[in-house]
Formats: sequence, structure tokens, C-alpha cells
Amino acid sequence: MQSCGVIIVAGGQGHRCGGRIPKQFALLGGRPVLARTIDNFAEALPGAPIAVVLPAAYIDFWNDLRARFDVAPHTVTAGGTERFHSVRNGLAALPQELQRIAVQDGVRPLGTPKLIRRLVAAAAEHGSAIPVVEPADSYRETDGERSHPVDRRRLRIVQTPQVFDAELLRDAYRAEYRPEFTDDASVAEHAGHTVHLCEGERANLKLTTPEDFAVAEALLAAREANAYEDLPTE
Repeated sequence: MQSCGVIIVAGGQGHRCGGRIPKQFALLGGRPVLARTIDNFAEALPGAPIAVVLPAAYIDFWNDLRARFDVAPHTVTAGGTERFHSVRNGLAALPQELQRIAVQDGVRPLGTPKLIRRLVAAAAEHGSAIPVVEPADSYRETDGERSHPVDRRRLRIVQTPQVFDAELLRDAYRAEYRPEFTDDASVAEHAGHTVHLCEGERANLKLTTPEDFAVAEALLAAREANAYEDLPTE
């Protein structure tokens, strides 16, 4: 039995980021964002089946683009109306004989293989693993007119990949879509499952705006510089 499968959800059109093409196809450090996301999982989980969910109108575009880069093997399937439907399509594209399934945003290309492996190990123990980080900003709750501060010590910023026992996740996604299904953890909780929180990575950014790309380029350049400095010398 294969241990873990991967769904990479890249079905969005990326309107908030601007540009001529959706942000998952934009270049980051000379490679498509989506290629970097795929390759992170191929490095972390060698041999794991990877299903990439794309807008139907961009599948041919991606097939042409990935032919120009050395991208790890993966299958492609069309997305749905909402993220919920795209994940459901991704589940159908994966083999049935899996123990765990990781679901990742296609535009989170900086999560490390170390994080991925740690989450998969935690899901093997707890049935699920949801990466979170503590917020650094202050927060206020408002009704549009009045507001009050929120204790940020009780808040967590939720990231992906979110990893689950395969049958748990498949069972949860048999539900009908609800607007409050903003991620896989919310779908699992609606089905009656408890989710296990794990420490995420602050650099595991979701690229949404042009400013996010600027930060990601700087983080990537710093990583590559550190990797070069760590190389052995003669």
C-alpha cells in the first residue's frame, strides 16, 4: 500500500495578484510557482502520487509550460466551482490504496520538505495534521461600526499542507458543499473529526498579491545563498 498521496489545489484564476496569467503559473526564481510546489512534495515524499487540480481552461497551457521545465511527475485534473469541489476532484484522481493524503495550496511554493515530512508523521499518529503559526499582528473584531480587540494569544494562522488519514478525508468530502468550508480542516470537523494542530513555517507563504511575490523572491534568494555557503569546499 502506498503511504501518502498529494493533492495540489491550483484551480484559482489569481485575480487579486493581477498579471496576464494565474499566479500559479508565474515565475518565481526562474521557475513556475506550481513547479516549485510540486517538486517540494516529490523531494519530501519520493514516489508519492501527486494530483494537480487546475482550471480546465488552463490544463493545455500548463502541459505546454511544464514541458519547458524539469517538473516532477504528476497527474492533472480539472477543478470545480469552489475549492471544496476541486479537492473532491483531486481525491478522485488519486489511487484508492493510500494511507494518508496531503492537500496543498498550489501557490505555497516555499514550504520545506522537512515540514511536509513532519506533518505526514504527525498525521500517521493523530489522524490529521494542520500546520499553524502564531500571529504577530494585533487583531480587532468589528461589526462595521464598533470594534474591540481580540486576544491574539488564542489565534492561529492556518496553512497547508493539511494531512489526513485517507479514509477520513474521503469520508469528509462526501458532504454537500457549505460556504464555511474554507479549508480541509473545516470539512473534516464538519464530519465530526478532531483536527490536530502542528507548528508550521512562517516562510510558508500563500502567494496572493504582487507584494507576496517580492517577499518570496527575497526568501528564495536567501535560501539559495545559504545552500551555496553550506556546500563543502576542497
